[in-house]
Amino acid sequence: MVQGVGFRWWTRSRALELGLTGEARNLPDGRVAVVAEGDRSACSELLGLLRGGGTPGRVDDIGEQWTAATGTFSGFVEA
Repeated sequence: MVQGVGFRWWTRSRALELGLTGEARNLPDGRVAVVAEGDRSACSELLGLLRGGGTPGRVDDIGEQWTAATGTFSGFVEA
């Protein structure tokens, strides 16, 4: 469970440090969906940070899907 523990804020902070745009959004089932756009190496670095165990809350599993950037984000937000 990563809702209510600062996970989205932490993710947003790391993404902005890496120059990424996108969002971290709470899902109704208690999970958080993260969409990040930018340089592939920066996205990979964010993914590594999310898997690294230093996040707020407990991350049990991370699913990843790579697609072409849409360019719809102008920053990184907590939604």
